[in-house]
Amino acid sequence: MSKTFLVTGGAGFIGSAVVRELIRHTQHHVVNVDKLTYAGNLDSLVEVADSPRYTFVQADICDADAMQAVFETHQPDIVMHLAAESHVDRSIDGPAAFIQTNVLGTCTLLETARRYFNTLKALKGSALSDTQADKAESFRFHHISTDEVYGDLHGTDALFTETTPYAPSSPYSASKAGSDHLVRAWQRTYGLPTLITNCSNNYGPYHFPEKLIPLVILNALEGKPLPVYGDGQQVRDWLYVEDHARALIKVATEGEVGETYNIGGHNEKTNLEVVQAICDLLDELVPAPGTRRELITFVTDRPGHDQRYAIDAGKIERELGWKPQETFETGLRKTVQWYLDNEAWWQRVRDGSYQGERLGVEL
Repeated sequence: MSKTFLVTGGAGFIGSAVVRELIRHTQHHVVNVDKLTYAGNLDSLVEVADSPRYTFVQADICDADAMQAVFETHQPDIVMHLAAESHVDRSIDGPAAFIQTNVLGTCTLLETARRYFNTLKALKGSALSDTQADKAESFRFHHISTDEVYGDLHGTDALFTETTPYAPSSPYSASKAGSDHLVRAWQRTYGLPTLITNCSNNYGPYHFPEKLIPLVILNALEGKPLPVYGDGQQVRDWLYVEDHARALIKVATEGEVGETYNIGGHNEKTNLEVVQAICDLLDELVPAPGTRRELITFVTDRPGHDQRYAIDAGKIERELGWKPQETFETGLRKTVQWYLDNEAWWQRVRDGSYQGERLGVEL
C-alpha cells in the first residue's frame, strides 16, 4: 500500500539518497522539505524531480507555521527527520546554528507531528474512521541520528550498542544527542510513535566536498595536498550511503515503535587507511606521474577529536533482516568512479552555481 513519506533534509547527502531510493524502488509518495542551506543540493535529485510521486517544499524546520502547513497539506504517514547541521568543524566555529537547527528545529517538528497525530487519533470513530484509523495506527516519526552521540572508544575492541551511554564530544554531537533525548521524551510523555537510528560515517555519491572522502578524491585529482588530522589513526566505521538509505526505509516501515537501531557498515578503517585507499584507486583509474600518496599532508588535529567509533549493527540484522550490501572496498570503488563520471555535479558545488536554483514549491 502506497504511503506518503515526509523527508526533512531530503536535498542533503543522506536525505537525497533516501528520496532516490523511495522513488526508484517503491510506490510511495515523497514530500521533501529542505531549507536549502549550503549543503542542500537539488542537483542530487534531478533523476526524481519529475516523478508524479515527488514533491519539493523549501522550508525551515524551525518555522512552526511552515511545518504546520506541510502536515495539513500533505498528510504524511511517515516522517523521516534528517534535516540537521552535521559538519563537526563548522560546529566548533559556530555552535549556535547547530543548537538552533538540531535541537530547536527538532522540537518544532516533534510538536507539529504531535498535534497532527492527536488529530488523527481524535478522528477515529468518526465518519472517516477507516481511513483515519489506519493513518493513526501506521503513523511513525523516524529520527535519524549519528554514532557520534556516544563519544569515542579509546583503544578498545568494544562496539557502540543501542544502550551505550551518551558522551558527546563536539557541539555537533551534543546537539544531536539533545535531539535524540527530545524524541525519546515525546514518545514516553506524549505517546508519539517514534523510532531512532544512529549511524556510522556515511560515504558515497553526491557527498558534499567538505567531507573527508570527497575532499580527498577531488584534491588528489587536482594534485593538491591531502590533509589528514593528527597522525591519521582515528578509526571510523564506514557505511555506504545507499545501504544506509535501505536500512532507514526498513526501520521506518518495519521497526518497533520506541526502539533504537544502530546502523553500521562493519568497515573499521583509520582515516589514514581511507586516504591511502583513495590514492591507490585513483592511481589505478587515472594514472599520473608518481603516486598520489605523496600528497598526504598531516595537519594539526582538531579540538576534541574522537579516537574511535565502531557500531554493533547486530540488532537491526537480527530483528529486521538488514545488512550492508557493499564492503568498504566495493563501495569506495563505486564512489571514486562516481566522482570521475560526474564532474558536472561537483564542479557546480565547487563554483557555487548549484545554489542558483533555490526557488521552493508553494505549500
